[in-house]
Formats: sequence, C-alpha cells, structure tokens
Amino acid sequence: MRFLSDNAARVHPNVLAALAKADDHDLPYDGDRWSAALDERFSELFGRECAGLWIATGTAANCLALGTLVQPHGALVCHEEAHVEMDEGGAPGFYLHGAKLILAKGEGALLSRADIEAVTAGIRDDVHQVQPHAISITQASEYGRVYTPAMLAKLGTYAKESGLGLHMDGARFANAVAYLDCSAAEAVGPCDTLAFGFIKNGGMSAEAVVLFDPERAAEVRYRRKRAGHLQCKGRYQAAQILAMLEDDLWLQNARHSNAAAAEIASACGERLLHAVEANELFVHLDTQEREALRKQGFEFYDWGDDAARFVTAWDTRPEDAMGLAKAVAAL
Repeated sequence: MRFLSDNAARVHPNVLAALAKADDHDLPYDGDRWSAALDERFSELFGRECAGLWIATGTAANCLALGTLVQPHGALVCHEEAHVEMDEGGAPGFYLHGAKLILAKGEGALLSRADIEAVTAGIRDDVHQVQPHAISITQASEYGRVYTPAMLAKLGTYAKESGLGLHMDGARFANAVAYLDCSAAEAVGPCDTLAFGFIKNGGMSAEAVVLFDPERAAEVRYRRKRAGHLQCKGRYQAAQILAMLEDDLWLQNARHSNAAAAEIASACGERLLHAVEANELFVHLDTQEREALRKQGFEFYDWGDDAARFVTAWDTRPEDAMGLAKAVAAL
C-alpha cells in the first residue's frame, strides 16, 4: 500500500496506447503531426492563443520557461521551499546562467505580495545589486496548498506593476484544478509561463511548457535544443500529452487522487500540519506510530522527526486509502 510519491505511480493505459499508435514513421524532432497539434490543443484548453512544447522532465520544463523571464544578471523570487530551490539540484542556476534565487517565506509554501515585498523592498535600483526579474509560484504548492483565482489575480497585478514576469510550476497543476473545480485558465491566472506536469498524474516521460505569449516559443525551442532536451523522436512525447488531454483524462486522474487524499485526511484531524487541498498529506506521527503503520504494510516518507508525508496518485486503490484512514484513526 504505497503512498511514497505520485512519481511512483503506473503509466495510464491510455498513454501506453497512444505511444503504440505513435509508433509509426513521421518527421523527426518536433516536425511530426502530434507535436504540431499541441499549440491548438493547449489554446483550446486555456481559451487563448498559446504555445505548447514537450519536455522530458519537470526540472527542465521549469528552467526553460524561466529562461524567457530571467536574465543571467537578474533574480527569481520564489518560496524558500519551492522545488526550484530545494529539489532541482541547482538546475535553475545552470539553465539561467547564474541568475540568483531570492527566497521568500509564506504560509503553506504559498506566496503573497507582502511575502515578496518582504525580501525585495530593500533592493536598491542600481547595478550593484541583483534586480528581481520574475516570480515563480507552485500550483499546487510543495505543501499541497492551492492558489485561488483571486490570489492569482492579486499576484498578477503586483507582478505587472513591478515589471516582473510570473511563472507557475504546475507539477501538480491538475490536482489544483480539480480542487478548485474551475477551468484551467482560472487556475493559471495571469501567469506568463506554465510548466504543466503530466508524469505525476499518469504520464510516462513527458511534461509541457505552456507559453501564454506564443512569440516566446521560438526562444524556448532554441534553449531546448541547447539544453539537450530536443528528442529526435518527439512524437512519443507529444502523443503522451495529447492522450492525457483527450476527454480531460488529466482532470479525471487528479480528481481520483484528490478524493483518495481527502479520504485519508478525514481521519487525521488535528494531526494535519497543512490543509489538504490536493493529493499530499503532511501528518504529525511520532516514531512509534510511523513504525506501527509500516508494519501494517503502508509505505510513505518521513517528514522530519515527528511527521510523515503521504501522497496519493491516479491509481491509488480506494480500499488502500480507506485502510490508511482507518489505521491512522486507530492510533
């Protein structure tokens, strides 16, 4: 009964079927008919013209998108727990050619205007100090919290007033949309770029960079090649994404994983360290309690010395979620 990570989940059968259908002769790189369909499909999804490019990993998707917003002499403002800071092995500094990360605090790994201003207000507007060029937010956040459309609108207004780009790390974007029960456009708000995650949600090896200014696409294509991420048989990446978008499979999968997380959360009560708004739970459990759960067959990661993290996935069995809920309630 695995609750380690949605990265460990299976590939959805529809994605595997799409790979088989794409196993045919076509033009290399992104000249195939599957890759050519991405712009139109993402434009339909978000209700405005945009460009969509396949990328093999979430780390590269974030960094290639950020490269259009942050120059090497500038800085990116992000939460101190953001994936780009904590879990990408220095990749932003590498891809952005030394640009600085300015780390802000915010409850639930969410950022507000006040949180950003707390770390940027003292920066002098002169060449002796690194100037912020963009803000990066995560939807859903690293603690499973979700930005509402109203929160995004406020951040967008602030970013525009300040001349800052706005990027969204959407590794679990689908889970945020499912929680908000809104459109994809409302869940991304005024962001300039989105790293749209599919792998955690049933994909195999394809993520997407979505650019809400299509003119930026040419730059990302050059950056993608230079970074070694231009797959020579890109149709297999594009086919995965199109399969996930077909009939809103991406949203169905997220609703399933969110429901499993909500089932477990219902039994955790005051043990919860953060509100459960997506498919991650952070639960206060001492060493003995964690050992007791593991002896019953539950797999999860420790979170510090007195807590655990549980992550549900598109293929989490309802009986496993219910079993974990009962086991936690019985502690």
